[in-house]
Amino acid sequence: MTAAPAIASHLPVTLRINGRDHPVLVEPRRTLLDALRHDLALTGTKKVCDMGNCGACTVAVDGQAMYACLLLAVDCDGREITTIEGVADGNTLDPVQQAFIEHDAFQCGFCTPGQIMNLRVFLDQHDDPTDAQIERAITGNLCRCGAYPNIAKAARRAVELRAAQRQAAASPSGGQ
Repeated sequence: MTAAPAIASHLPVTLRINGRDHPVLVEPRRTLLDALRHDLALTGTKKVCDMGNCGACTVAVDGQAMYACLLLAVDCDGREITTIEGVADGNTLDPVQQAFIEHDAFQCGFCTPGQIMNLRVFLDQHDDPTDAQIERAITGNLCRCGAYPNIAKAARRAVELRAAQRQAAASPSGGQ
């Protein structure tokens, strides 16, 4: 009888988060969510259900909205990850963040980071979504406060803000 091969207790991975590489040692079973919160102190991504049911931990991975609680950190080695901390440009809010403020699209605010991340990815893929598409897009993120009507209004406003940004960037002065 031969002994089972030893399994490394920690593996080196490089998590590319918000445009910066973060080398970390993680247990093979460590989720991306726990690596973000505990290893890198990026606590904007919320841990709620830890089962992929609520969406509070939504991040963008290679341009796709994903639940960080369902991803292993080792599987994210070298992938492009965007968290809520990487959304604003300095003191300039992302259009989705701005729209959430304008339309009071949060109450307790706990689901807000996941909602914003989900909507950013959705709007990257849909320049001018219908109201039905917006409603469908926000169903994957639970809001226990019931702010869905305001979240939908904020999504529509974010579409307007993003369109204005694209128009400004395309103008001869480049938005200057």
